[in-house]
Amino acid sequence: MRKALSVFFPLYTTTMIMLLGSGLLTTYISLRLASTSVSGAFIGAIIAANYIGLVIGGKIGYSLIIRVGHIRTYVSCAGIVTAAVLMYGITEILMTWAVLRLIIGLCLMCQYMVLESWFNDQAEPNQRGVVFGFYMAASYLGTALGQIVLILQPDLGIQTLLIIALCFSLCLVPIALTTRSHVQQISPAPMELRYFIGSIPKVLASIVVIGMVVGSFYGLAPVYTSQQSLSTEQTGMFMSVSICAGLIAQLPFSWLSDRYNRLVLLRIIALLLALAALPLAILPHISFALLLGIGFVVGTLQFTLYPLVVALANDLIESERRVSLAACLLMSFGVGASIGPLIVGALMQPLGGNILYAFFALCSLVLVLLSRTAKKQEVHYVEDAPLPHIAMPDSLMSSPLSPALNPSFDEQMIQDSMPAPEIISLQEADGSDGESTKSVSVIDKNVDPPVTIIREHHEQEDKQNQGDNADGLEKAYSRV
Repeated sequence: MRKALSVFFPLYTTTMIMLLGSGLLTTYISLRLASTSVSGAFIGAIIAANYIGLVIGGKIGYSLIIRVGHIRTYVSCAGIVTAAVLMYGITEILMTWAVLRLIIGLCLMCQYMVLESWFNDQAEPNQRGVVFGFYMAASYLGTALGQIVLILQPDLGIQTLLIIALCFSLCLVPIALTTRSHVQQISPAPMELRYFIGSIPKVLASIVVIGMVVGSFYGLAPVYTSQQSLSTEQTGMFMSVSICAGLIAQLPFSWLSDRYNRLVLLRIIALLLALAALPLAILPHISFALLLGIGFVVGTLQFTLYPLVVALANDLIESERRVSLAACLLMSFGVGASIGPLIVGALMQPLGGNILYAFFALCSLVLVLLSRTAKKQEVHYVEDAPLPHIAMPDSLMSSPLSPALNPSFDEQMIQDSMPAPEIISLQEADGSDGESTKSVSVIDKNVDPPVTIIREHHEQEDKQNQGDNADGLEKAYSRV
């Protein structure tokens, strides 16, 4: 653990400073627009533009990294984000603000991809869990510190924008000075969206609903607090407490996820979230102390939904498809995070800020319904399920490369899911007893003669057949 922290300390520092600026910018834009009486629908549209940019950046980031490398991609994107942040202090045109938010989201995703591919390439296989844990901690810590800046700097003028621009400038320094710069090129994970829609439609729908909740919270919770007549310092405190609750909750909920049925746990958390959000949805005004307490509980519950559903999805999908699954889950989350702020923002104008937490309660009930299967056969776990619960980001603070950092994914499986230069021929033959056997011949110029590995698959076997198969495998192994 100490070795991983010391080796990757520059990248962790870069991540924390970058998320500090990003988290502060999201809250700043919402508060600034709310203070100028901009409609909730347009605030939601600007927040949605950020998540749309994140989804688009997942595709563009691969091309940039392959063409110019990791450091140049990160530096160029950080420079563009810095310029876009300063543009907010120059122009007041709302449509320009939306375009700038989309550009910032796109560049941020490229930066996430640079950092995560760097971690993936430089981390040893037995270090991935620790490396990924510190990365998530740095992300949460940076986002929470961004909210604390609002307590120290409550003014929503140009000074706050300068602090944000300063963060995106300083995050260049650690990554530019690091000596671990020999990072290999990356290959995009294959997309099998049609397969997953047919296999786990309820899981994908749950991810979309969770994205709607989380995206609405980050973008419109500051608008809710402003309508509760809270000051900028109080808003920063509320957001910081809610985000820190998500960080604190990861360890105990991961312990529960690894020991109890995840589907049942999902229903319980979703139901508790609906109950916790009701006071903020019903009461027109609430004391600040009670608001902090309820906000902490809501943050604890809502930020554990995404990693829980991700772990459940991996339980239901074969290992060779999990890299593709992670990319599809992130895309589904981005779609939900784009839709949620649009819906809630449009409803805030006529119904008030309480509609935000009423929306959370409604989405939680939808999750309860989605987690209930009509037939037991619909929930089919693969052989290696349940998998260890790995804390995942609650927003799109992760690129499609995040599954490569998951220690529950086999290293060879990850490599096999990427385009490979080797040629592997599969030959199928029928056995004498009607069961199928597969002969996999691997051609290698350095190996003579070729090695043939025989694998047999049986759906139902009794103890006697298992003993016969064991004898057959021993004979086959002796011949090899």
